[in-house]
Amino acid sequence: MKLRQQIGTKARISATMRNWLPLLQCPITDLEAKLKVESEANPFLEINAAHELSYEDHDPCEEESAEEMDFRGEEDDYYRRSEPKNSVTDAIEATTLHSGSLYDALYDQITDHLFPTPRSQAIAHALIAQIDNEGFFEGDIEQIAAACESTPEQVEAIRRRFEQLSPAGVGARDLKECFTFQLREYDLDDTLYGLLITLIGDMDNLHNYHKEPRFSEAMGIFKRFKNPPAVEFMADSDQVVPDLFVFDEGDRLEVRINDAYYPELHLEEIPGLPKEEFIRAKLKEARDLIDAVNMRKATLYKIGLMIVEYQYDFFKGDEIRPMKLADISEDLGRNASTISRAISGKYLACDRGVFPLKSFFSISIDDTSTRAIKEYLQKLIKEEPREKPLSDQKLLLAIQEHFEIKMVRRTITKYREQLDIATSGERKRLYLLG
Repeated sequence: MKLRQQIGTKARISATMRNWLPLLQCPITDLEAKLKVESEANPFLEINAAHELSYEDHDPCEEESAEEMDFRGEEDDYYRRSEPKNSVTDAIEATTLHSGSLYDALYDQITDHLFPTPRSQAIAHALIAQIDNEGFFEGDIEQIAAACESTPEQVEAIRRRFEQLSPAGVGARDLKECFTFQLREYDLDDTLYGLLITLIGDMDNLHNYHKEPRFSEAMGIFKRFKNPPAVEFMADSDQVVPDLFVFDEGDRLEVRINDAYYPELHLEEIPGLPKEEFIRAKLKEARDLIDAVNMRKATLYKIGLMIVEYQYDFFKGDEIRPMKLADISEDLGRNASTISRAISGKYLACDRGVFPLKSFFSISIDDTSTRAIKEYLQKLIKEEPREKPLSDQKLLLAIQEHFEIKMVRRTITKYREQLDIATSGERKRLYLLG
């Protein structure tokens, strides 16, 4: 009897997990539509449309504090209700009102004023094509120079002119350069400018400068820097809806789930129905789906708590600390790829603005051994179609997806050359020769 119960419990968990992963990856704005499809196919699952709850609807006396909730405990200890209307909501509204593409905005600014010659404009357009959706430049200066029949020095000089474009910080290579670009937005005297340059250059040790005469003034500006620079353009649609809120309550930080976009699900058990196999299956599907929705909330809530734990200083005004997916996946008992899927396309709103969850993590090649990448590179080429060998760009995309890291194409080219592997064109000719 006990064994039968254990098998039944494991089967239930497995079914819930199968539902949970697709729901976890689903954007919050698509969640209700996805659940409606499920409810239409199941007569025992009732869905009530999500409704926006105001701050006044929220009664803190009815809930535990964030400090009292054990995020390593049961999966249903997970969320806070309401979408409070305060400075966080103001930040969301400022973001959701924005429409248009980052790339459209950049192309519109490539005018004679900053780029007076056809060549400089052509180079600027080539640079824009290598800017990611967060606003950072991820291209190869030498490749752009070759394509535009220019020199790397000229291309780099034109990239530096992006310092004068909007959004401030766009076109920077990294966070430090991004913040340096944003200094143009402020009318600073030499002393304050010099202090900010120092702070930007040593962001991991800001506490070492608290005795500087104008430290508080500099930090007031530092807190207003945008990270990433193109955050207002980062939604695939005209609206960015956060999954999580973080509120600074003075003595503590509070994490809440954005419950406004979760429809209410109810199990409708109809008395008197015969317990036929079809009915039992549909009841089980309904229960599993409700469990999966609760697991989605629980998982994101726990991720929010872990981000607050690791990034506490950021929410108090300092810079984001280096944080790896492995840090959070180990604590949550999930693998890094699951956490990566969970945070993809998800946003967090706080007093400092609306941020992609991925912006709190540093996913770099350092997390993956060079040897493992090279071995996978060899495997890809060994299995490639001989009539159409994989280009370095396609190898790059495959490796980035497999290891969930960010790289540039020149690194793949370097690894390929170190392995003494020919280019795709040369490999094709070798294949034809047998």
